Amino acid sequence: MNAAPAQIEKASPRAIPGAWLAVCLGLIAVGVIAFLAGLVTESRTAWLAFHVNYLFWGALAQGAICVSCAFVIVGAHWPGPIRRIAEALGAWAPLTPLLFLVSWIGRASIYSPWLGHPSEAKAAYLTPVRLFTMDLGIFLALAALSIAFLYFSTRPTLAAFAEGAAGPAGGPAAGLFRRWTAGWRGEARERERSQRVTRVLAPIICLTYAFGWSFIAFDQVMSLAPTWYSNLFGAYFAWGGFLSGIAATALLAVLQGEITRDRMHDLGKMMFAFSIFWMYLFFSQYLVIWYGNLPEETSFVQGRLGSQFLMDKSGLGQLFLVQTWDLKFLWERLHEPYAMESLLVWACCWIVPFWVLLGQRPKRTPAILGTVAFIMVAGFWLERNVLVWPSLFPDQSLSFLGLVQIGIAAGFLGAFALVFLLYSRVFPSLAVPERS
Repeated sequence: MNAAPAQIEKASPRAIPGAWLAVCLGLIAVGVIAFLAGLVTESRTAWLAFHVNYLFWGALAQGAICVSCAFVIVGAHWPGPIRRIAEALGAWAPLTPLLFLVSWIGRASIYSPWLGHPSEAKAAYLTPVRLFTMDLGIFLALAALSIAFLYFSTRPTLAAFAEGAAGPAGGPAAGLFRRWTAGWRGEARERERSQRVTRVLAPIICLTYAFGWSFIAFDQVMSLAPTWYSNLFGAYFAWGGFLSGIAATALLAVLQGEITRDRMHDLGKMMFAFSIFWMYLFFSQYLVIWYGNLPEETSFVQGRLGSQFLMDKSGLGQLFLVQTWDLKFLWERLHEPYAMESLLVWACCWIVPFWVLLGQRPKRTPAILGTVAFIMVAGFWLERNVLVWPSLFPDQSLSFLGLVQIGIAAGFLGAFALVFLLYSRVFPSLAVPERS
């Protein structure tokens, strides 16, 4: 938080700009129409697109909550408005259990690689009852914890409404403010209570997210390639959600313009460092798969990166390439299904943030930091598609692109933006009333 937040941070409800509201509602309408049309024409594609997008936005929102929790855990005083932006992004997290229930309706299309005929090695684990009960429980637990964290984090900012200093709150926020300020104990005691409770909730949320979304990754992504094994995949997937939450927070902080260059520099350092750790998790997972060269491990990698990133047991392929420097040989392998898309993910989520944010000045330049943040968010959306679609459409590199798929993605974008606007327009998305 910024210096002396107890004196200057307060909720100031305001209306959503009409143009933004119209754009969000328009995108939602496009998404609903695309989803319904997809159910009629190509139901498997529609359900898979829904599956990917609810996972992407759910992990991003929960990751953003964890960003705010991290600030609380370490007692950071520098974030200022950044913490409130992260919390506004996290307002989507309580919707994830509902979206999971919707996706469960299409389970026959989503989990077709194993539903009804799981592999013998995973038959005891891959059961519909276990998956539904466990994953819904994880989503509900995180939703409850997120709501509690947002409640105790935001409640002290409602002092003016609780004490009647701001006059009667009108509009849709009136009832919410009355509920969230019930039993008001005075501003000083509320702020002390908020700090005490959020310090307890923050590590619980981070640990629940780390373990919970690891299991979500196993159930919702790895199970679609049921013969594949990787213990590190859960951590890799969960960290991707956390990093996308940081990137989305940085993007919105830059777009709102209420952020100092010092804070931009700190956000840039987080994006730079954590993108390296994301790549480290991938490489640690990939290296063991590469030198082990076991079919049950290499199938997942080959289906996304292509055979050029796997060991040729005979050694002839690599020896031929070294001796002849035949770029055509390499170029042909790069055109294997999903190989280019996977390399684009690397570029967006690691290469670009690493090289662009290596120096100090780019981190402090709004246009550069915002562009890198946008590229990273887009890269993680692409990454979630590359993780899922090849399991069901192994030979169609652009299976995730189409009118139905893009329409559903647009609908999720509109819904997520609307939730962000609703939350940030009711509760404080900035820690200070003027430019910081």
